[in-house]
Amino acid sequence: MTRTKTAAACPEPDDRPQAEADDRESERGLATAEYAIATIAAAGFAGVLMVILKGGDVKATLTSLVQSALTIG
Repeated sequence: MTRTKTAAACPEPDDRPQAEADDRESERGLATAEYAIATIAAAGFAGVLMVILKGGDVKATLTSLVQSALTIG
């Protein structure tokens, strides 16, 4: 019985061209860097949001909004 090789949806690393393997190697750690940048951006946004919400006008508006939502009638 002869064995035929079928095309694999995801070839083994040995079957991939060297250029493709080099491209993947150069991008190693890229996702981690993207997560770090997104985390720093989220922290910065949260800081700006806290400064805005602690302002007098915004605080008074939010307080009156919550009070009116909690009052019955």
